[in-house]
Amino acid sequence: MDFSQQRLRDLALRWFDPAGLPGNFRICTDTTDFFRVDYNDVLILNEHPYLVRGNAKEGRFGIDDEPKFWVKRSTDLLDGSKKMIKLVFNESFKARVGPITFDCVRSPVKEARVLSVVRGHPNFMQGFSVADDSRNVVRIIDYIYGKNLPAFIDSIRKDHEEYFYRYLPSILHAYVETVEAIKFLHENKEIHGDVRRDHIIIDETTKRFRWIDFDFIFYHHENRFGYDIFGLGNILIYLVGGGDIIAQQLRDERPDIFQRLTQDDMNIIFHNRVANLKKVFPYISDTLNYMLLHFAMGSETFYDDTGQFLDDLLKAESSLQET
Repeated sequence: MDFSQQRLRDLALRWFDPAGLPGNFRICTDTTDFFRVDYNDVLILNEHPYLVRGNAKEGRFGIDDEPKFWVKRSTDLLDGSKKMIKLVFNESFKARVGPITFDCVRSPVKEARVLSVVRGHPNFMQGFSVADDSRNVVRIIDYIYGKNLPAFIDSIRKDHEEYFYRYLPSILHAYVETVEAIKFLHENKEIHGDVRRDHIIIDETTKRFRWIDFDFIFYHHENRFGYDIFGLGNILIYLVGGGDIIAQQLRDERPDIFQRLTQDDMNIIFHNRVANLKKVFPYISDTLNYMLLHFAMGSETFYDDTGQFLDDLLKAESSLQET
Protein backbone atom coordinates (compact mmCIF):
# COMPACT_ATOMS: atom_id res chain seq x y z
CA MET A 1 0.00 0.00 0.00
CA ASP A 2 1.23 3.51 -0.82
CA PHE A 3 2.27 5.41 2.30
CA SER A 4 4.17 8.25 0.68
CA GLN A 5 4.20 11.61 2.47
CA GLN A 6 1.55 12.91 0.07
CA ARG A 7 -0.69 9.88 0.62
CA LEU A 8 -0.39 10.20 4.42
CA ARG A 9 -1.18 13.92 4.23
CA ASP A 10 -4.25 13.28 2.09
CA LEU A 11 -5.47 10.70 4.60
CA ALA A 12 -4.78 12.93 7.61
CA LEU A 13 -6.57 15.92 6.06
CA ARG A 14 -9.80 13.91 6.10
CA TRP A 15 -9.76 14.04 9.91
CA PHE A 16 -7.51 16.94 11.00
CA ASP A 17 -6.98 20.62 10.39
CA PRO A 18 -3.85 21.14 8.27
CA ALA A 19 -2.50 23.67 10.80
CA GLY A 20 -2.02 20.84 13.29
CA LEU A 21 -0.11 18.56 10.94
CA PRO A 22 3.68 18.50 10.38
CA GLY A 23 5.39 19.28 7.08
CA ASN A 24 6.58 15.69 6.93
CA PHE A 25 5.47 12.72 8.98
CA ARG A 26 8.02 10.57 10.77
CA ILE A 27 7.09 6.96 9.97
CA CYS A 28 7.64 4.25 12.61
CA THR A 29 7.50 0.55 11.91
CA ASP A 30 9.65 -0.55 14.88
CA THR A 31 8.19 0.37 18.31
CA THR A 32 10.94 -1.15 20.48
CA ASP A 33 11.91 2.26 21.90
CA PHE A 34 8.42 3.51 22.73
CA PHE A 35 9.80 6.81 24.09
CA ARG A 36 10.79 7.74 20.53
CA VAL A 37 7.25 7.28 19.21
CA ASP A 38 5.93 10.83 19.50
CA TYR A 39 3.10 13.22 18.64
CA ASN A 40 2.23 13.33 14.91
CA ASP A 41 4.35 10.26 14.11
CA VAL A 42 2.67 7.70 11.90
CA LEU A 43 2.79 4.09 13.01
CA ILE A 44 2.59 1.64 10.12
CA LEU A 45 1.43 -1.66 11.57
CA ASN A 46 0.38 -4.59 9.40
CA GLU A 47 0.21 -2.18 6.42
CA HIS A 48 -2.18 0.10 8.30
CA PRO A 49 -1.41 3.77 9.23
CA TYR A 50 -2.14 5.28 12.66
CA LEU A 51 -1.42 8.91 13.52
CA VAL A 52 -0.13 9.31 17.09
CA ARG A 53 -1.87 12.12 19.00
CA GLY A 54 -0.21 11.75 22.40
CA ASN A 55 0.33 9.41 25.34
CA ALA A 56 -2.41 7.89 27.46
CA LYS A 57 -2.51 9.12 31.04
CA GLU A 58 -2.89 7.40 34.36
CA GLY A 59 -5.13 8.71 37.13
CA ARG A 60 -4.66 6.55 40.22
CA PHE A 61 -4.24 7.22 43.96
CA GLY A 62 -4.98 10.90 43.34
CA ILE A 63 -2.16 11.27 40.78
CA ASP A 64 -3.73 12.70 37.65
CA ASP A 65 -2.14 13.12 34.21
CA GLU A 66 0.71 10.66 34.78
CA PRO A 67 1.76 9.74 31.21
CA LYS A 68 1.89 6.11 30.11
CA PHE A 69 4.56 6.45 27.43
CA TRP A 70 3.98 2.92 26.12
CA VAL A 71 0.29 3.62 25.36
CA LYS A 72 -0.31 5.96 22.42
CA ARG A 73 -3.57 7.77 21.74
CA SER A 74 -3.94 7.44 17.99
CA THR A 75 -6.26 7.84 15.03
CA ASP A 76 -6.75 5.23 12.34
CA LEU A 77 -6.05 7.25 9.20
CA LEU A 78 -8.19 4.97 7.03
CA ASP A 79 -11.47 5.37 8.92
CA GLY A 80 -10.86 8.15 11.49
CA SER A 81 -11.59 5.95 14.51
CA LYS A 82 -9.77 6.54 17.79
CA LYS A 83 -7.42 3.82 19.01
CA MET A 84 -5.27 3.19 22.04
CA ILE A 85 -2.07 1.53 20.79
CA LYS A 86 -0.23 -0.39 23.50
CA LEU A 87 3.47 -0.95 22.86
CA VAL A 88 5.68 -3.47 24.62
CA PHE A 89 6.68 -2.44 28.15
CA ASN A 90 8.13 -5.19 30.31
CA GLU A 91 8.11 -4.96 34.10
CA SER A 92 7.84 -7.28 37.08
CA PHE A 93 7.28 -6.83 40.82
CA LYS A 94 5.79 -8.50 43.87
CA ALA A 95 2.40 -7.72 45.42
CA ARG A 96 1.23 -8.73 48.87
CA VAL A 97 -2.30 -9.41 50.11
CA GLY A 98 -2.16 -10.11 53.84
CA PRO A 99 0.22 -13.06 54.19
CA ILE A 100 0.00 -14.00 50.48
CA THR A 101 2.67 -12.86 48.00
CA PHE A 102 2.03 -12.72 44.25
CA ASP A 103 4.72 -12.46 41.56
CA CYS A 104 3.56 -9.96 38.96
CA VAL A 105 4.66 -9.67 35.32
CA ARG A 106 3.42 -7.42 32.53
CA SER A 107 2.83 -9.56 29.45
CA PRO A 108 1.80 -8.16 26.04
CA VAL A 109 1.45 -11.73 24.75
CA LYS A 110 -1.05 -12.58 27.50
CA GLU A 111 -3.12 -9.46 26.78
CA ALA A 112 -3.15 -10.30 23.06
CA ARG A 113 -4.41 -13.77 23.93
CA VAL A 114 -7.14 -12.40 26.20
CA LEU A 115 -8.27 -9.97 23.49
CA SER A 116 -8.94 -12.99 21.30
CA VAL A 117 -10.86 -14.77 24.09
CA VAL A 118 -13.14 -11.78 24.79
CA ARG A 119 -13.75 -10.74 21.18
CA GLY A 120 -17.37 -9.63 20.91
CA HIS A 121 -17.97 -9.72 24.70
CA PRO A 122 -19.81 -6.50 25.68
CA ASN A 123 -18.10 -6.16 29.07
CA PHE A 124 -14.52 -5.99 27.79
CA MET A 125 -12.50 -3.56 25.71
CA GLN A 126 -12.10 -4.76 22.14
CA GLY A 127 -9.04 -4.92 19.94
CA PHE A 128 -6.44 -7.10 18.30
CA SER A 129 -2.69 -7.58 18.19
CA VAL A 130 -0.15 -7.19 15.41
CA ALA A 131 3.62 -7.59 15.19
CA ASP A 132 5.82 -4.63 14.26
CA ASP A 133 9.01 -4.95 12.20
CA SER A 134 10.90 -6.19 15.28
CA ARG A 135 8.19 -8.73 16.18
CA ASN A 136 6.99 -6.69 19.17
CA VAL A 137 3.42 -7.62 20.11
CA VAL A 138 1.46 -4.38 19.65
CA ARG A 139 -2.16 -4.21 20.76
CA ILE A 140 -4.59 -1.92 18.93
CA ILE A 141 -7.57 -1.14 21.14
CA ASP A 142 -10.88 0.51 20.23
CA TYR A 143 -11.33 3.69 22.26
CA ILE A 144 -14.24 3.55 24.73
CA TYR A 145 -16.10 6.81 25.20
CA GLY A 146 -17.24 7.22 28.80
CA LYS A 147 -16.25 7.79 32.43
CA ASN A 148 -14.26 5.38 34.49
CA LEU A 149 -15.97 3.96 37.58
CA PRO A 150 -14.44 6.34 40.18
CA ALA A 151 -15.44 9.40 38.12
CA PHE A 152 -18.97 8.02 37.83
CA ILE A 153 -19.28 7.37 41.58
CA ASP A 154 -17.81 10.79 42.40
CA SER A 155 -20.37 12.46 40.13
CA ILE A 156 -23.31 11.22 42.21
CA ARG A 157 -22.45 13.35 45.26
CA LYS A 158 -25.21 12.32 47.64
CA ASP A 159 -25.15 11.57 51.34
CA HIS A 160 -24.47 7.90 51.89
CA GLU A 161 -27.93 6.79 52.98
CA GLU A 162 -29.56 8.31 49.88
CA TYR A 163 -26.80 6.85 47.70
CA PHE A 164 -27.22 3.43 49.30
CA TYR A 165 -30.98 3.15 48.78
CA ARG A 166 -31.42 5.14 45.57
CA TYR A 167 -28.31 4.47 43.49
CA LEU A 168 -26.49 1.39 44.76
CA PRO A 169 -29.09 -1.19 43.60
CA SER A 170 -28.64 -0.27 39.92
CA ILE A 171 -24.87 0.10 40.32
CA LEU A 172 -24.63 -3.31 41.95
CA HIS A 173 -26.77 -4.79 39.16
CA ALA A 174 -24.29 -3.47 36.59
CA TYR A 175 -21.38 -4.70 38.70
CA VAL A 176 -22.82 -8.23 38.63
CA GLU A 177 -22.22 -8.21 34.85
CA THR A 178 -18.56 -7.32 35.31
CA VAL A 179 -18.11 -10.16 37.81
CA GLU A 180 -19.79 -12.54 35.38
CA ALA A 181 -17.30 -11.30 32.77
CA ILE A 182 -14.34 -12.12 35.04
CA LYS A 183 -15.90 -15.54 35.70
CA PHE A 184 -16.06 -16.01 31.92
CA LEU A 185 -12.33 -15.27 31.72
CA HIS A 186 -11.50 -17.70 34.50
CA GLU A 187 -13.60 -20.41 32.92
CA ASN A 188 -11.47 -19.92 29.81
CA LYS A 189 -8.30 -20.39 31.90
CA GLU A 190 -7.38 -16.71 31.69
CA ILE A 191 -7.14 -13.91 34.28
CA HIS A 192 -7.62 -10.17 34.06
CA GLY A 193 -4.55 -9.57 36.19
CA ASP A 194 -5.19 -5.95 37.21
CA VAL A 195 -8.74 -5.82 38.56
CA ARG A 196 -9.28 -2.37 40.01
CA ARG A 197 -11.97 0.27 39.88
CA ASP A 198 -10.33 2.60 37.35
CA HIS A 199 -10.12 -0.33 34.95
CA ILE A 200 -13.89 -0.26 34.54
CA ILE A 201 -15.26 2.21 31.97
CA ILE A 202 -18.97 2.97 31.78
CA ASP A 203 -19.61 2.99 28.04
CA GLU A 204 -21.60 6.15 27.30
CA THR A 205 -23.40 4.46 24.39
CA THR A 206 -24.38 1.10 25.88
CA LYS A 207 -24.17 2.13 29.60
CA ARG A 208 -22.41 -1.18 30.26
CA PHE A 209 -19.48 -1.52 32.64
CA ARG A 210 -16.46 -2.60 30.55
CA TRP A 211 -13.09 -3.94 31.67
CA ILE A 212 -9.89 -2.50 30.22
CA ASP A 213 -6.15 -3.23 30.52
CA PHE A 214 -5.46 -6.88 31.14
CA ASP A 215 -1.74 -7.20 30.40
CA PHE A 216 -0.66 -8.30 33.91
CA ILE A 217 -0.12 -11.87 35.07
CA PHE A 218 -0.09 -12.62 38.81
CA TYR A 219 1.46 -15.91 39.84
CA HIS A 220 0.57 -17.79 43.01
CA HIS A 221 1.02 -21.54 43.40
CA GLU A 222 -2.25 -22.13 45.29
CA ASN A 223 -4.83 -20.03 43.43
CA ARG A 224 -3.98 -18.30 40.16
CA PHE A 225 -7.34 -16.49 40.20
CA GLY A 226 -6.88 -15.15 43.74
CA TYR A 227 -5.56 -11.70 42.86
CA ASP A 228 -8.50 -11.05 40.54
CA ILE A 229 -10.89 -12.01 43.35
CA PHE A 230 -9.22 -9.66 45.83
CA GLY A 231 -9.59 -6.92 43.22
CA LEU A 232 -13.30 -7.66 42.84
CA GLY A 233 -13.70 -7.44 46.62
CA ASN A 234 -11.95 -4.07 46.79
CA ILE A 235 -14.23 -2.69 44.10
CA LEU A 236 -17.28 -3.99 45.97
CA ILE A 237 -16.16 -2.27 49.18
CA TYR A 238 -15.69 0.95 47.22
CA LEU A 239 -19.14 0.70 45.64
CA VAL A 240 -20.94 -0.07 48.90
CA GLY A 241 -19.16 2.81 50.64
CA GLY A 242 -19.90 5.23 47.81
CA GLY A 243 -16.15 5.82 47.84
CA ASP A 244 -13.30 4.94 50.17
CA ILE A 245 -14.11 5.15 53.88
CA ILE A 246 -10.79 6.22 55.39
CA ALA A 247 -9.98 5.58 59.05
CA GLN A 248 -8.17 8.89 59.53
CA GLN A 249 -11.14 10.82 58.17
CA LEU A 250 -13.47 9.01 60.57
CA ARG A 251 -11.10 9.79 63.42
CA ASP A 252 -11.33 13.51 62.61
CA GLU A 253 -15.01 13.74 61.64
CA ARG A 254 -16.76 10.82 63.37
CA PRO A 255 -14.67 9.86 66.42
CA ASP A 256 -17.59 7.90 67.89
CA ILE A 257 -17.49 5.49 64.93
CA PHE A 258 -13.70 5.47 64.74
CA GLN A 259 -13.45 4.28 68.35
CA ARG A 260 -15.58 1.23 67.54
CA LEU A 261 -13.22 0.09 64.79
CA THR A 262 -10.42 -2.43 65.27
CA GLN A 263 -7.59 -3.51 63.00
CA ASP A 264 -9.69 -6.52 61.99
CA ASP A 265 -12.23 -4.16 60.39
CA MET A 266 -9.72 -2.69 57.95
CA ASN A 267 -9.11 -3.65 54.31
CA ILE A 268 -6.67 -6.53 53.93
CA ILE A 269 -4.77 -4.70 51.15
CA PHE A 270 -5.25 -1.02 51.98
CA HIS A 271 -4.97 -0.88 55.75
CA ASN A 272 -6.32 2.67 56.11
CA ARG A 273 -9.65 1.81 54.42
CA VAL A 274 -12.59 0.34 56.32
CA ALA A 275 -13.90 -2.98 55.00
CA ASN A 276 -16.44 -3.72 57.74
CA LEU A 277 -18.76 -0.96 56.56
CA LYS A 278 -21.72 -2.01 58.68
CA LYS A 279 -19.92 -0.46 61.66
CA VAL A 280 -20.06 2.85 59.80
CA PHE A 281 -23.44 2.46 58.07
CA PRO A 282 -25.65 0.17 60.19
CA TYR A 283 -28.39 -0.06 57.52
CA ILE A 284 -26.13 -2.22 55.32
CA SER A 285 -27.61 -5.71 55.24
CA ASP A 286 -25.84 -8.61 56.95
CA THR A 287 -25.83 -10.45 53.62
CA LEU A 288 -23.94 -7.68 51.88
CA ASN A 289 -21.59 -6.99 54.78
CA TYR A 290 -20.80 -10.72 54.97
CA MET A 291 -19.14 -10.35 51.56
CA LEU A 292 -17.15 -7.32 52.64
CA LEU A 293 -15.79 -9.15 55.67
CA HIS A 294 -14.05 -11.63 53.37
CA PHE A 295 -11.70 -8.75 52.47
CA ALA A 296 -11.10 -7.47 56.01
CA MET A 297 -7.90 -8.08 57.94
CA GLY A 298 -9.77 -10.17 60.48
CA SER A 299 -11.05 -12.64 57.87
CA GLU A 300 -10.07 -16.27 58.19
CA THR A 301 -11.92 -17.37 55.04
CA PHE A 302 -11.54 -16.20 51.44
CA TYR A 303 -13.32 -16.90 48.19
CA ASP A 304 -11.78 -19.79 46.27
CA ASP A 305 -13.23 -18.81 42.91
CA THR A 306 -15.37 -16.22 41.15
CA GLY A 307 -18.37 -18.57 41.19
CA GLN A 308 -18.51 -18.37 45.00
CA PHE A 309 -18.10 -14.59 44.88
CA LEU A 310 -20.82 -14.23 42.25
CA ASP A 311 -23.29 -16.44 44.17
CA ASP A 312 -22.93 -14.26 47.25
CA LEU A 313 -23.10 -11.08 45.18
CA LEU A 314 -26.45 -12.14 43.70
CA LYS A 315 -27.76 -12.77 47.23
CA ALA A 316 -26.48 -9.36 48.30
CA GLU A 317 -28.17 -7.73 45.33
CA SER A 318 -31.44 -9.39 46.33
CA SER A 319 -31.03 -8.13 49.88
CA LEU A 320 -30.86 -4.56 48.57
CA GLN A 321 -34.08 -5.00 46.63
CA GLU A 322 -35.82 -6.19 49.80
CA THR A 323 -34.93 -3.09 51.83
